[in-house]
Amino acid sequence: MQKRGNAEVPATERGNTRERIVAAAEALFARLGFDGVSLRNIAQQSGVPVGLVSYHFGGKLGVYQAIFEARVPAIVEQRKAGLALAEMEEDPDRRLELILKALLLPMLRLRTTEGGEHFGIIMAREVNDPCSSERGIIQQMFDPIAMAFIDQLRITLPERTEAEIHWAYQSVIGIMVYVMVDVGRISRLSAGKADPDDVDGTLRHLLSILLDGLRRR
Repeated sequence: MQKRGNAEVPATERGNTRERIVAAAEALFARLGFDGVSLRNIAQQSGVPVGLVSYHFGGKLGVYQAIFEARVPAIVEQRKAGLALAEMEEDPDRRLELILKALLLPMLRLRTTEGGEHFGIIMAREVNDPCSSERGIIQQMFDPIAMAFIDQLRITLPERTEAEIHWAYQSVIGIMVYVMVDVGRISRLSAGKADPDDVDGTLRHLLSILLDGLRRR
């Protein structure tokens, strides 16, 4: 048990402190990016001493990784469940739709969950950050499930070349990432007719466009 002076700090309080630090850091990293946030910023935002942030996480990278560790397992499990349904579908057209839905929906839902919009922005930045490979977060947490999706695309679209399969996956991810970081532009341009916070509507439109493209050679 952690000590506070001569007193012991309950485990539940330590857990609450970690969660408060992670939540505060998530909002900061979404707004300022990884390089724009300091350990002191995180401590100030979460209302704790800098030393306490270091105690729990070791440094800024530790806090950043903890954000992914808190969010990614649920996303991956949702994707696995959706992919399992797709694998059971015998009709190739319907299977392709289920594959795309399993890939897109967990991330689209983040916009409507508490703090989820922050993680959506963080993840989108991490995917495109030149220093991402040094941190290894995407490789470790997302590459295995990405390969599972690519395998299913390969099975579902057997006439496509290996390059086409990978570009198909990359195209879906690219559209998803752009939706995740949208802060109102599409709503403004469309006079409110296209709203990324409308998860069902967004998914419906994206599936229509993506399926039409992927089914054609």
